Amino acid sequence: MPSLSFFCLFPLSAIDLLYWRNVKQSGAVFSSVLLLLFSLTQFSVVSVGAYLALAALSATISFRIYKSVLQAVQKTDEGHPFKSYLEMEIALSQDQISKYADKILLYSNTCMRELRRLFLVQDLVDSLKFAVLMWLLTYVGALFNGLTLLILAVVSMFTMPVVYEKHQAQIDQYVGLIRTQVNSVVGKIQAKIPGAKRKEE
Repeated sequence: MPSLSFFCLFPLSAIDLLYWRNVKQSGAVFSSVLLLLFSLTQFSVVSVGAYLALAALSATISFRIYKSVLQAVQKTDEGHPFKSYLEMEIALSQDQISKYADKILLYSNTCMRELRRLFLVQDLVDSLKFAVLMWLLTYVGALFNGLTLLILAVVSMFTMPVVYEKHQAQIDQYVGLIRTQVNSVVGKIQAKIPGAKRKEE
């Protein structure tokens, strides 16, 4: 499905979350992320991090004390309640670090090459499109701050894939019409601006 090529960047588990394959898991992740982002709109990052740490510590310390008292009353020796988690291996292997580092390096180099191409006007039409996009973003930035845009992005990520899956035919039809109109306008601009036509390969 070509229209969903963007989601190929995500692992399968993330795709399942975005498509709500498991409603409970997707709901938990969606609500947790939104709660975190809304918290950041009211408090600083330091405060939110401190509150989350305190909440986690309160839960684990309370559970540890509860299990210790229960073992003392029942005169059992079940050991540390989090023993299995403490013994769990959580370190990243050298192969994993290398794999993620290679991906980051690849995306960084691709991004730098694309920015160089746009800013140094290798293709006039692409640079003009980029300039228009930046101009539109100045208005978006005046209306929304970064956190608001991030919240909108999260909501879109958890809603748009499901909407597209249910109404794929209609959406593809409208997107095709819009793409045709945009290509038509771009073609007219290329015809009128000297040097704007792409070189035929």
